[in-house]
Amino acid sequence: MKTILSHRKATLHDLPRLIELLLEDELGQMRESSSNVLDEKYIKAFHKIDADLNQYLMVIENQVEIVGTCHLTIMPSLTFIGSTRMQIEAVRVAEKYRGQQIGTWMFEQAIQYALDHDASIIQLTTNKKRPKAKHFYEKLGFESSHEGMKLYLRKS
Repeated sequence: MKTILSHRKATLHDLPRLIELLLEDELGQMRESSSNVLDEKYIKAFHKIDADLNQYLMVIENQVEIVGTCHLTIMPSLTFIGSTRMQIEAVRVAEKYRGQQIGTWMFEQAIQYALDHDASIIQLTTNKKRPKAKHFYEKLGFESSHEGMKLYLRKS
């Protein structure tokens, strides 16, 4: 099958497939809901993301099949003389498509999105249990310049 990639904003109809992508790794299986019935929390979160103009939940398609996703957030900031940042989260490529440069293509699109929104910094975090992901981001030019920290307030 020939690879013909495109990206678009996610729709509510895409949500079950996006959750499947989140579940395709060991860490996702521990924290996401694998129920056959879509948890209402996912639907509420989707609507919040969809309504916020600073959010872009990107869907990557190979022809008509969803093969990847990432969540981009544009964040105005006072630091760096009032710069704009873009946060990248929830990066996933379908397991059967990994190693085919889809992640690289997705990041090229994400970087262009950041440039189109006047971002001067792109930031992301990656779990320390994902050394391959860290290596991938470093190959793209990302630097481990900060130590990320999280404070979980409640279990989802």
